[in-house]
Amino acid sequence: MGAPIHSRLHDFIEPSPAGAPAAAGLPDPAPQPLRSALLDLVESAPAAPPLTDDQPRPKPGVPAYHTPVFVPAHPRSVAGTGTDGRPARVPFVVFELFDHPAHGTVAFAFTSPENLVAALGEAQPWVATSLGPLAEGVREQGVTVLLDPSAAPAEPHWQPEDLAAYAQEVRR
Repeated sequence: MGAPIHSRLHDFIEPSPAGAPAAAGLPDPAPQPLRSALLDLVESAPAAPPLTDDQPRPKPGVPAYHTPVFVPAHPRSVAGTGTDGRPARVPFVVFELFDHPAHGTVAFAFTSPENLVAALGEAQPWVATSLGPLAEGVREQGVTVLLDPSAAPAEPHWQPEDLAAYAQEVRR
């Protein structure tokens, strides 16, 4: 498993908004301004408590930091030097990014592991994180987070044999 796994991201589709006109013979609707799906969470969140303490708060437009999400990701490591000066592997986690036809490069975040499995398959590696720091971190790279994206029926991106091969490679 020497080559990285590339997702077939064009398989991912977003449902058409309710009441959208059919494409046959109707003029295209006026283009809508780009809007992050995360803004829906911000608008539906309860009002923030008054700022009477010195606790850090999310930046405007970023959901609460404690909102848990499940993100496609997998471990990696690089050769480095341990604290004792000997060669060592330095582990880290890589979030998987996807190409989306309407949103460019995106990170998928799911509100439950079941939603992630339904979209990407049961062999998809993932990590749990908080939505706020995820959105803020990838925004700095020009990446949008899509929450609970739907996927067109397709073969999952990671297969059980991919996981087995990856585990073998990591153990070396």
